Amino acid sequence: MDTDFAARVGRIEPSATVAISNKASELEAEGVDVVDLSVGDIVDFDTPENVKQAGKDAMDAGHTGYTPSNGIPALKDAIVEKLHDDGLSQYGTENIVVTPGGKQGLFEVFQTLIDDGDEVALVDPAWVSYEAMVKLSDGSLTRVDTAQYDFQLEPALDDLAEAVSDDTEILVVNSPGNPHGAVYSDEALEGVRDIAVEHDVTVISDEIYKEITYDGVEATSIGTLEGMEDRTITLNGFSKAYAMTGWRLGYYAAPESVVDQAGKIHGHSVTCAVNFVQHAGVEALENTDEAVEEMRSAFEDRRDMLVDLFAEYGKDVPTPDGAFYIMLPVADTRVEGDGEEAQDVAWAEEAIEEAHVATVPGSAFGTPGWVRLAYANDEDRLREGVERLAEHDLL
Repeated sequence: MDTDFAARVGRIEPSATVAISNKASELEAEGVDVVDLSVGDIVDFDTPENVKQAGKDAMDAGHTGYTPSNGIPALKDAIVEKLHDDGLSQYGTENIVVTPGGKQGLFEVFQTLIDDGDEVALVDPAWVSYEAMVKLSDGSLTRVDTAQYDFQLEPALDDLAEAVSDDTEILVVNSPGNPHGAVYSDEALEGVRDIAVEHDVTVISDEIYKEITYDGVEATSIGTLEGMEDRTITLNGFSKAYAMTGWRLGYYAAPESVVDQAGKIHGHSVTCAVNFVQHAGVEALENTDEAVEEMRSAFEDRRDMLVDLFAEYGKDVPTPDGAFYIMLPVADTRVEGDGEEAQDVAWAEEAIEEAHVATVPGSAFGTPGWVRLAYANDEDRLREGVERLAEHDLL
């Protein structure tokens, strides 16, 4: 059969992070020991026991059918309480949509707000799926590079002001960020606010790593700033802070008009998030502070170890303020390639094929010449991964 595929799928590439992870799985199936630093899955922390028990109890209690499309009342109440604790007092339960994963929430928002040719501004390096979601919505992209500023946004505000115009519909802010781990300063966010207000732009604030910050740094929600209450869509989820990647649970908070329209896409696609998983989400929000802190502290120790270890091999890397990723410059390595993008792809390919270390090329995030490593793994495996890269002259 000669299948005629929709133009929208031709506009996007497969997820780079998923592709690398699949390659790692293939090698492991062949008996190869791969140090997988490619995906944002939390390898050595399980979902907290009380959260798992809450999910089991919910199943036993018969919470296995459909729920209200936007989420069960108990979870929406808990989300609103969390948002209010973060200073986002403008949100009530009528502003919440619970989704099967944060990625689904982003997809719904882009599909709701972006029309043919509408412009979305991204701050690079940017998570790989933003670009794909914009293209699936028939939107266009403008991008601002922060690699030259060690991934900080404040020095790039002039560049952002040039990139954003009255034609821009959405500006995406991700702090703490994937893939760079930067936490944007209040001054940077105030600059974003001024640009958004000037050009009447909606801001999507992706806060999936908000609970994972280091050195006493706290991530400010841009929706708390004056003038941003009604133009910010705040997105978060349970995958990262609560080690619940496979549970697929997220949410977004938005003005009621957005919730009403996005609800059409939500209802016709996923109907609702899994019932018993939502009950587990209530427990995660209300009773896991100690578990979250234990994991956050471990990530901070791993970050410090990696920064020091790379320094021992002569590699200076920007120190992340949050999340659990580190960006490694590879443009000056011995790996040859025609241009920085080809070089970082070639480097990542050699890393997995020869050193059996899985990483993600920076070009997948809009930042060629770098690779991303996830340190959601135990220290022994992280150290082994770096040592393998050094042994194969990749550092």
